[in-house]
Amino acid sequence: MPGIDPDFLCHHLTMDPQVRPIRQRSRKFNEERRHVIKEEMRKLLSVSHIREIQYLEWLANLVLVKKANGKWRMCVDFTNLNKACPKDSYLLPSIDALVDSASGCRLLGFLDAFSRYNQIKMHPGTSAKQRS
Repeated sequence: MPGIDPDFLCHHLTMDPQVRPIRQRSRKFNEERRHVIKEEMRKLLSVSHIREIQYLEWLANLVLVKKANGKWRMCVDFTNLNKACPKDSYLLPSIDALVDSASGCRLLGFLDAFSRYNQIKMHPGTSAKQRS
């Protein structure tokens, strides 16, 4: 996320060293979905939220999900990568617990993660192989 000091907020990807990298088979999309993907990629590239990389160890497919309003949401299928990472002992609390804990407060700040793309920098110790 632009403006966030990476010394303050940095993600470290822990992976099981026994797991071999997985390359998902390429999915084919119809013309409508290809157009949606192209447009979303153009938007993300234009604001420098993504960049082209040439890693071949881990490859994950895009997944398009139709939203209730008829628009498409572009996601990435990280199923294989998630299986290679050990479970976090300190999970985020449920949204209900967060809302309940904010009751009675005068101010409530929030990040609209549903309509924007946000990124957290990777820890410098995370190798390029793990980041792909």
